[in-house]
Amino acid sequence: MSKDYYKDLGVERNASAEEIKAAFRKKAHQYHPDKGGDEAKFKEVNEAYQVLGNPEKRKQYDQFGSAFQNGQAGGFNGFGGQGFGGFEGVNINMEDLGDIFGGFGDIFGGFGGNRGRRGPEQGRNLELRLTVDFLDAVHGTETEISFPHLKTCRVCHGSGHAAGAKIENCSTCGGKGTISRVQRTILGAIQTQTVCPDCQGEGKKASAFCPECQGKGRTKQTETVKVKIPAGISDGESIRLAGYGDAGEKGMPAGDLFLRIKVASHQAFKREGDDIYSEEEISMVQAALGDAISVETAHGAVKLKIPEGTQPQTVFRLKDKGAPRLHGRGQGDHFVKVKVLIPKNLSKAQRQLLADLKL
Repeated sequence: MSKDYYKDLGVERNASAEEIKAAFRKKAHQYHPDKGGDEAKFKEVNEAYQVLGNPEKRKQYDQFGSAFQNGQAGGFNGFGGQGFGGFEGVNINMEDLGDIFGGFGDIFGGFGGNRGRRGPEQGRNLELRLTVDFLDAVHGTETEISFPHLKTCRVCHGSGHAAGAKIENCSTCGGKGTISRVQRTILGAIQTQTVCPDCQGEGKKASAFCPECQGKGRTKQTETVKVKIPAGISDGESIRLAGYGDAGEKGMPAGDLFLRIKVASHQAFKREGDDIYSEEEISMVQAALGDAISVETAHGAVKLKIPEGTQPQTVFRLKDKGAPRLHGRGQGDHFVKVKVLIPKNLSKAQRQLLADLKL
């Protein structure tokens, strides 16, 4: 009987490659025997996808129709009589099925070789938050932090073995670190490898564990470190301390420690990038006649000339009085916005003077 692969996948004859792939994934989920589906239907949708998912085979199928499935147009075997008893004749796209079922390593434990083996691992990276004073972030400083993390065991120096313990090949895996077994699946007999539960993939075992770390080679310890805060660091940036993360397993390298910087707010200053902003109050007379005032910056007090006729909300720039550029040369600027104070509770004479100014 002629087979309609488009109907099997539930797509139109002009469906795109992505539509065909999406339809196959949906159908494979629906009919997968391990999920309680119909094995015969699963075979049908897989056979359909092996043709329609291949541009050349799809072209031949569209041209020859039912003759294609009987091997008259390029020798397509379908499932070739071997069914699911083995890989011969079962043309299954591993990548697509891996996408569907989360990867064959998750289903079957990995194929061949040492894929299932897990040896000692490098230590984890850690992250801590560190609050820095506003002016310390501008000028830089040095501080001390204390934090707990996994460090190499001080007794066994990371080996996990008790002093004088005898080291032998693991009797469970024969020193391989993995255990192999044959598992029968819908795809046939598949050899899988898993990490040896006794030696955790090392292939060797000690006759006695270190009493301090119980064979883990690492213990939780509190460490105190001096940290240099670079001048110009901004809120949200990180400082990396190489090797101060968790210690690695059995002599593997330690991870790194990342300090996420939080710059504390300042009562008078605000910062945007490398520039600093502040406000100063001046009297109406100073604004009208001009003056020289003292302005506080992150680098100390400086003189600011207020020209006569200065308007409210005028912003003045103090060059190079901002924060140092952490990733470049030079410094930002300091910007001062002036607020003109309007006097209250004027005397009769003062009122008359202001009235005279209207003329």
